[in-house]
Amino acid sequence: MKLGLLTAAFPDLTLAQVAEWSAANGFEMLEVACWPSAGGERRRYAGVSHVDVDLLDTDAVHETLTIHGLEISSLAYYPNNLHPDLDERKAANDHLRRVIDAAHELGVGIVGTFVGRDQTKTLPESFAEFRTVWPELVEYASERGVRIAIENCPMLFSYDEWPGGTNLAATPAAWDEMFSIVDSPSFGLNLDPSHLVWLQIDYERVVRDYAAKIFHVHAKDLEIDRDGLYRNGTISLGMGWQVPRLPGLGEVRWSRFVAALYRVGYDYVVSVEHEDRSFEGSEELVERGFLIARDTLRPLIH
Repeated sequence: MKLGLLTAAFPDLTLAQVAEWSAANGFEMLEVACWPSAGGERRRYAGVSHVDVDLLDTDAVHETLTIHGLEISSLAYYPNNLHPDLDERKAANDHLRRVIDAAHELGVGIVGTFVGRDQTKTLPESFAEFRTVWPELVEYASERGVRIAIENCPMLFSYDEWPGGTNLAATPAAWDEMFSIVDSPSFGLNLDPSHLVWLQIDYERVVRDYAAKIFHVHAKDLEIDRDGLYRNGTISLGMGWQVPRLPGLGEVRWSRFVAALYRVGYDYVVSVEHEDRSFEGSEELVERGFLIARDTLRPLIH
């Protein structure tokens, strides 16, 4: 396995600067943020463009990675691909296709994204929308030799995302339905164990049960704020008590999770996704956060 990071936590650095720091500090792969360079989505941890897929310079990207001895694990673009506003949905779907094209041109085999969801719709209604969008997107990727890796985050962190969250693909029941509709070797998971913690889903069992569908792995941890849980209860669906943390600072047992990955033969990237507010506000703090994650994971990844 190789240790990587998602570049979105460095919004003010160039790809070359991120690559230089990452290589110097023991990371081997980059999950490269590819939001539209002209703006668009500006929620927290989104809107970052380290590769402009509309003005792609493949030689420059390859040169940057080669100089620093790094590889790209995937191209990352995480919008709401089932947005209830059809114009916004189309914009997201169109840009996702351009990211897929860029992955093909760069020789990158994976694009990470969200399925999306209208949080006001029921699960059956959501899957009706899924059927209208995702078979075609996966076919588009498959024709270009690119696999789609769906992160299992429910996208339920703020009240504008409540009550259902804005990403349908958060649970084994949803994955089973999703993969029954789009039964393709080009469609799988970017598995993040942190989201499974507060959902009370056994992440070791998930690795066993969905081994063939794990294309990419995110390393993010989660702390449960017990006082927040006491005050809000589970009916709040995580609001007020789920706290994203860096690996080693939360409740994921990383030795057990990585052991499960080894056991099923997963041998690709473990990519640190930095969403820890305690290590934000300056480039130095963000770097410290990544180093904490590195020091937690490095002994386990070879």
